[in-house]
Amino acid sequence: MKYSDLYKKLSRHRLFVFSSRDLARLFPKESPATIKVQVHHWKKKGWLKALRRGIYKIAYPEEKEIPDLYIANRLYEPSYVSLETVLSMYSLIPEVAMGVTSITTRPTRSFGAFIYRTVKPHAFVGYRIIRENGFEVRVAEPEKALVDYLYLKLRRKEEISERFEKLSLKRLNKAKLQSYARLFPGKIKEALKKIYAEL
Repeated sequence: MKYSDLYKKLSRHRLFVFSSRDLARLFPKESPATIKVQVHHWKKKGWLKALRRGIYKIAYPEEKEIPDLYIANRLYEPSYVSLETVLSMYSLIPEVAMGVTSITTRPTRSFGAFIYRTVKPHAFVGYRIIRENGFEVRVAEPEKALVDYLYLKLRRKEEISERFEKLSLKRLNKAKLQSYARLFPGKIKEALKKIYAEL
């Protein structure tokens, strides 16, 4: 397997962030041992960068401007960007999110600035595909991001002390908020009532 073949196939499939499993699928005639040796060799040359164990991105001949939101989706699958990142994107909170926060059905994890929180599979909904610098990214609707955020705060018994932007909150679809709130146990409806009562 030549690096030029790898680069062509990854570019054709737009796999700018890819896993060892992706390589096995793209090169079915190569043994896993051969792929592992080649990846190690290309990493040493600086042609590939490891984002975490088994997840890589192309660094040569040119490093792509890959959005952090796309990397977040690919780094730990399945996942969609949500929580503080989306609340900040839609100006629901005044603070700028420092990392990228996501929702997953897998165990809670963090990889540097990429943070993943767990929900049950039935609650892994309420996201849409947006385009970011030409990349397709799974991002929560603002209503779902708020409900995800409240659910995790209440589950950890943390106080909901954030300052929400009133005008942005007023633009949210209340029917969607209620629908997403029903996906979770707990006192999310009461928390929403309290937030809206303070507008």
